[in-house]
Amino acid sequence: MELEEISRNQSFGGQQLRFKHNSSILGCEMTFSIFLPPITSQKDHVTPAPVMYWLSGLTCTDENFVQKAGAQRYAAELGIAIVCPDTSPRGENIPDDSEGAYDMGLGAGFYVDATQDPWVRNYQMYSYVVDELPSVINAEFAIDGSRVSIAGHSMGGHGALTIGLKNPDNFKAISAFSPICSPQNCPWGQKALGLYLGDDKVRWSEYDAVDLVLKNPTQLPVLIDQGENDNFLQDQLKTELLIEATKSTGYPMQIRMQPEYDHTYFFISSFIGDHIKFHAKHLAS
Repeated sequence: MELEEISRNQSFGGQQLRFKHNSSILGCEMTFSIFLPPITSQKDHVTPAPVMYWLSGLTCTDENFVQKAGAQRYAAELGIAIVCPDTSPRGENIPDDSEGAYDMGLGAGFYVDATQDPWVRNYQMYSYVVDELPSVINAEFAIDGSRVSIAGHSMGGHGALTIGLKNPDNFKAISAFSPICSPQNCPWGQKALGLYLGDDKVRWSEYDAVDLVLKNPTQLPVLIDQGENDNFLQDQLKTELLIEATKSTGYPMQIRMQPEYDHTYFFISSFIGDHIKFHAKHLAS
């Protein structure tokens, strides 16, 4: 698959790159960002790097995490590549919310494979993240495709949890900041799942982290940070439901409630070092 380079910046001895390519799964042109640590470009010896996929939240693109989280410093030190896809398909002919709402359509793909019109043709973000994008990354860059983890924020935290829990053979670890833990039980999720997937609540549960924890015996290492001052915590994120599910199943998921922190990148940048170290530990095996 042909990639077109958009930008290239040196960062902590590694390279922060941005590309676009034509996605057959999404039926449009997509962008992604990738940080390659110094080990992938040494003059005498190139070492394939393990990789963490980062999924961003509502209204974001592939660039928010790259520019705001401060992850490159830790990824460079620990020799980890970071791939950041966009959050939805985009383009002139891509369907969007008819009223321009931020929680549906462009920027709000919810990392599901849509089954309903008009979304079904393009909104296949689950398959893009699980199948198509990794095949591009593994073919084009010095990446160790056997050592992969996944992380995300808010809607992207939901994506990281559900994709990781549904594909335990693909990933070594999962982490999330402020994830939507049970979209079938919150307004954001009910709207998106209803429009993308229709009225079949069984299909909704396939994209709900709480239900996946209750039904799936495989237990990947998981780290979650949630700010106690997050204004979305009670109505949208439903962290308490995930805590209850892990207790009932004995899932040793690490869920840390952080006093005074909110939903912003100030929160993410404060703890991203912990998350990169968590991924490095599990990617080393």
